[in-house]
Amino acid sequence: MLLHTTSQPDILEVIADLSNDEVFTPPKVANAVLDLLPAEVWSDPTLRWLDPGCKTGVFLREVTRRLLDGLSGVIPDDEERLRHILTNMVFGIAITDLTAFMSRRTVYCSKDAAGAHSTVAMPTSAGHIWMNRVEHSYVNERCRECGASEALMERENRENYAYGFIHKTSREALDKEFEMKFDVIVGNPPYQMTGGGGGSGHSPLYNLFVEQAKALNPRYISMIIPSRWMAGGRGLDAFRGEMLADNRIRHIVDYHNAVELFPGVDFEGGVCYFLWDRDNPGTCQQTLMRGGVASGPGERKLDEFDVLIRDTRAVVILRKVIARGEPSLEKLVAGAVPFGLTSNFNGYKQGVTPTSNEVTIYASTPSGKRNSGSMSRDMITKNVRLIDAWKVLAPKAYGERGAVPAMVLGRSMIAGPRSVCTETFLPIGPLASKAEAESVEAYLRTRFLRFMMSLRKISQDAMRGVYRWVPQQAWDREWTDAGLYEKYGITAGEQAYIEEMIREMPT
Repeated sequence: MLLHTTSQPDILEVIADLSNDEVFTPPKVANAVLDLLPAEVWSDPTLRWLDPGCKTGVFLREVTRRLLDGLSGVIPDDEERLRHILTNMVFGIAITDLTAFMSRRTVYCSKDAAGAHSTVAMPTSAGHIWMNRVEHSYVNERCRECGASEALMERENRENYAYGFIHKTSREALDKEFEMKFDVIVGNPPYQMTGGGGGSGHSPLYNLFVEQAKALNPRYISMIIPSRWMAGGRGLDAFRGEMLADNRIRHIVDYHNAVELFPGVDFEGGVCYFLWDRDNPGTCQQTLMRGGVASGPGERKLDEFDVLIRDTRAVVILRKVIARGEPSLEKLVAGAVPFGLTSNFNGYKQGVTPTSNEVTIYASTPSGKRNSGSMSRDMITKNVRLIDAWKVLAPKAYGERGAVPAMVLGRSMIAGPRSVCTETFLPIGPLASKAEAESVEAYLRTRFLRFMMSLRKISQDAMRGVYRWVPQQAWDREWTDAGLYEKYGITAGEQAYIEEMIREMPT
């Protein structure tokens, strides 16, 4: 029988990942995702299940295992019950030829589902785990459906990573083969496409899998996806808005650090899994896992803010701060590439004092060492008004993946008139005097400010939008946490929480 118990270790617990983008799911993680589903699904023989991004087949295996138990009262005979499950209930779409073989071996105990060694003889060798080569539909050298780069994907002897679930022509073929009507969709889809969305960077894919799963209108969806959608991510604004407004998302379990769920996997922003319940809209039960400790579940309306606050304890503090209606510091923070310079290293003379028609430029090397030099004022094409003003230069990025307590922001520096900076920094200004700049610089060192930033910062980048919930202050004093806690009525317990999350910045 397929799911017999042995004393041997489960190979799916130890198998190596394909990449950080296509992460194999350990059985215990798959079961945590399945635990979000209501108990009655395991005793209903009419439901059809789909994993749209099969890698090892673990989700289908664990679904089958649970159905074998849950349907025992409906279909008493073991062999008949297993045959019913595999021929009528569980379906998968593999992401590559390799993972199709792996998934069939996991589910049918044979890569040939119609062969003599298959647990249940299926009508075809593929069984209900589909994998046919899918072609991208390129427009202007990019796939119009997933954003893949034609130059990167269409190389000889290379997998083209055209995932069947998110391409229209393959969905049509799937519909003809086993009818794309499902009651429950579960899985851990591919996370991103290398070189998608422009340039040489990456664009997300998991949102496309979630959107297509919803389009099929099943009763339930339970998936693992990166948590970056909650506050950031390239091209995810519309997806985030739709997710936050969707009151059918009833549970979210959010892992601050991906390593906690997937040992050895390293990517920014953490991961989460969720339950979407079509017929039972309402508030969402949200749990944050950090360092093995659970915060929550807390009941939330996901669309209270334009991003999702990951820790329910932070919501109370945020409400206190924004209730005062003060202007945002974001209004004083310049955007990326603040002075029109496209490089940190070209166009200026390092270590040289500027002449009368030049300005000082502040820069940072890849190793983090700061330096300065001179460059022509005529080369400045943006934020010209900031050149002759006092300003504070805040680092654009600070990396400390998953650290708690976190620093959030690197050390800032004061820059006087006749100065600019490379894209390593974001200038904050214009400020009227050195005293005002010193006040702002002190404010940036406070745990309070960096805590408010952390609510919107989900990667190493600290772009201007991360400052949206940081209120402006009167720049007439040296701001301290004690003064800010008093001003905003931050309780002793809330102070302890902030200081648990944010570490002190050295003077």
